[in-house]
Amino acid sequence: MSQSILTAVFLPLALFIIMLGMGLGLTLDDFKRVLVYPKAAILGLIAQLAMLPIIGFALASIFPLRPELAVGVIVLAACPGGPTSNMLTYLARGKVALSITLTAVSSLITVFTIPLVVNLGMQQFAGEYAALQLPFLKTVLQIAVITVIPVALGMTLNRYAPRFAAQVEKSVKWLALFFVGLIIAALLLKERANVGSFFLQVGGVTLALNAVTMALGYGLASLARLDQPSTTAITMEVGIQNGTLAIAVASAPTLLNRPDMAIPAAIYSLIMYVTAGVFAWWSSQRQPLALDEDRQAAEVGVGDRNSPPSH
Repeated sequence: MSQSILTAVFLPLALFIIMLGMGLGLTLDDFKRVLVYPKAAILGLIAQLAMLPIIGFALASIFPLRPELAVGVIVLAACPGGPTSNMLTYLARGKVALSITLTAVSSLITVFTIPLVVNLGMQQFAGEYAALQLPFLKTVLQIAVITVIPVALGMTLNRYAPRFAAQVEKSVKWLALFFVGLIIAALLLKERANVGSFFLQVGGVTLALNAVTMALGYGLASLARLDQPSTTAITMEVGIQNGTLAIAVASAPTLLNRPDMAIPAAIYSLIMYVTAGVFAWWSSQRQPLALDEDRQAAEVGVGDRNSPPSH
């Protein structure tokens, strides 16, 4: 599969499908829920949008990385959240409603913050590539097309055709998973001669990014004396990054057009399932089942739905 077809066609298509699937499980109440969990939501958003990029810059500075890989770490840190964190929160018996709310709100805000954070990373680490910048307005529009628009389309279908949305949601998520796997496999296959080297170069920093941000989320939520389900949700939201969006920003011909900068996100996408899975198992063993409200939200957001949601 040629790199141009991968990055120009399959990558935007995969991200569009992922965000469409996310939208199929969202309602306006998921955005309003910030008012229901103001303390937890504000804490989670600050950690995702402010503290996460700071940690990314710190780790990219500490680890001995080539300039393009250091920028790749910054791109990854600029893309918090994603539907995967909702699923993992559900498996960990966390507050899924809070997780969905943080993912929905951060997905809107990062449309504007990603070009700012990535351009700062380019200036800090890119060296000979410093002239490569993301034009702010153009980038905002392009990211909106592959994130906000499919989410809005999915929400519209959920609002006006809830039974249809419920029927197709699971299929859409499996299709998205297939495309993501295809993209990561194609990226690693193209660089198969260097895969071992890439793991040695960025495996440590991506594992550190995952572990440190999960610890940050858990620590902040614990210090704020949030209940255990909320703490679990924030841990997943802060610690699990949107690797597919990061790969798109790094690789898409209309954005950075540097597939080598997508390597940290590709390696991270493999590592995060191990660390998050371990945390999900540990969390699920030490706390009771989620409240009825969150089980219902989980069914809407990450599981099968037997009946249409109320509006």
